[in-house]
Amino acid sequence: MNKIYFFLAALFILTVPTAEAGNPDRQGEAGAYELLMNPWARSAGLHSMTTANIKGVEALRLNVAGMGRINNLEAMVSYANYLQGTDISMNAIGVVTKTGERGAFGLSLMTLDFGEIDVTTTDQPEGTGATFSPSFFNLALAYAHTFENKISVGLAVRLVSESISNVSAFGFALDAGVQYVTGEEDNFKFGISLRNVGTPMKFTGEGLATPAPSPNGGGYEVTLNQRSATYELPSMLNIGWSYDFLFSSKHRFTLVGNFTSNSFSQDQLGAGAEYAFNELFMVRAGYKTDLGNVSEAEESVYTGLSAGASFELPLNKENKNVRLGIDYAYRNTRLWNGTHNIALRISI
Repeated sequence: MNKIYFFLAALFILTVPTAEAGNPDRQGEAGAYELLMNPWARSAGLHSMTTANIKGVEALRLNVAGMGRINNLEAMVSYANYLQGTDISMNAIGVVTKTGERGAFGLSLMTLDFGEIDVTTTDQPEGTGATFSPSFFNLALAYAHTFENKISVGLAVRLVSESISNVSAFGFALDAGVQYVTGEEDNFKFGISLRNVGTPMKFTGEGLATPAPSPNGGGYEVTLNQRSATYELPSMLNIGWSYDFLFSSKHRFTLVGNFTSNSFSQDQLGAGAEYAFNELFMVRAGYKTDLGNVSEAEESVYTGLSAGASFELPLNKENKNVRLGIDYAYRNTRLWNGTHNIALRISI
């Protein structure tokens, strides 16, 4: 138990920098906002408010403590049409495997695809005929440990990369989380996760070099290296709970609630529900809103309703834990036409 108390104390200390979160005056000052995007469909169907009951591969994104609450191994791939109409897509792949009786290791990779963008210059504002495609990805390596099936803790290190052909930025982010399970049938869950605490990032590269005339009028050009500003990562604190109503061995109804404290935008509060039949078919819906008085321009992209569904197919008659699952989610957005997520999962 001393290890648990030590981890909770460390998590509290890490949380101190977010004590002034929810400040709309800082909105837009952070970068690497792809760290706030959720490519996984099952949790996206509940507006990413599954801090308390998230498990498996998806836990690497929202609360790494739940990573080990699987049978043996779980692998997932996903695709998301981000803000339909922008031609931006999210792609992710992840795997989690149990190590020993209580530990679990996980690895996940998420990338953004912006498509081909026309190269423009001041002399050719309509385009030069060439194109480029930004490369945004983040790679996470995580470990989680469960103590007597009641308390789980986890830690993840994430490499963040943003680049085009001649400019790039790199950084590292740290995620930490804890989950607590109690109740006669382990039906009450509580979770806390601290995400995206890490190094500031800064763009460097040849793209910041600008040719200019010689200040002495010598008839030749010199190269001016512009300095880019550093930017912080969008750190956030999530506190969530969930409760399972088990009407029989085949029917489960789960309520979830979640509070999000953002360092660079408004805080958010939301709730949702999920119904499962025999743990083979699930439907879910959630609602999330900003706290405080905000203008339309300051409102978060994801507010309002979300919904999703999951189908799971047992692949082994003798071992029902071997399953193939398909998840889908839709999230309403303030701009454009919402985000669609779809994911394929195999559990062993």
